[in-house]
Amino acid sequence: MARRRSLGINLAILASVFIFLALTHSTWMGWMGAFLVDAESPSRADLAVVLAGDHYGHRILKAAELVKEGYATKVLVSGPDGYYGLYESDLAIPFAIRHGFPASWFIAFPNESRSTDEEARAILLELQKRNVHRVLVVTSDYHSRRALHVLRARWPDIEFHVVAAPDEYFSAHGWWHTREGRKTFFLECTKTLASMVGM
Repeated sequence: MARRRSLGINLAILASVFIFLALTHSTWMGWMGAFLVDAESPSRADLAVVLAGDHYGHRILKAAELVKEGYATKVLVSGPDGYYGLYESDLAIPFAIRHGFPASWFIAFPNESRSTDEEARAILLELQKRNVHRVLVVTSDYHSRRALHVLRARWPDIEFHVVAAPDEYFSAHGWWHTREGRKTFFLECTKTLASMVGM
C-alpha cells in the first residue's frame, strides 16, 4: 500500500512538472532562443565584416546599411568556396549591388574555411594586415553569441562588436513554431556548446 501511494505521489509530481512546462513553454523556450543572441547596437568602427553562411543576403544588406549610416567605410565580405565553383563573396557582393549599394563599399575575401573557427582565423590574419583595431561583425542573430566568443578568444587585442542581421526562419521568442526555426535552433545550440568546451 505504501509503495503504491509513493508511486502515485511520484506520478502526480511528474505530471505536474509536465503540465507546468507545457503551460510555460513560450517563456523558457524563449529564454533558450535568446541565449544564442549576443548582439548590440552599432557604433563607429574601422571596418565591417560579414561572416559567411547566409544564403538569403540579410547579412550583407545589413552591413551595407551600416556603411550608409556612417558606422564604417568598407565591408569585408567573407566568402568560402563551394557554391557551384564560386565563393560566397562572388554572389553576395553582386546581390548588394543589385540592391543599390556601390561596389566600392565591398572588399571580397574569398577563403577556404569550413567552420566559424576556421573563418575567424582567416579573417583575423586579414584584419592584422589591414591594421584594423575596431570591427563591426555582421552575422545572423542566432549566430551572434558563438561568433563573438570565437573571435574574441582568437584575437583579444581587436575590439569586436556584433550587429545582428534578421533571419526569417529564426526568432528568439518563436523559433519552435516552424520546422526551419527548430532546425536552426538545435544546430546552433550544438555548435555553441561544442565551441564553449573547445571542440
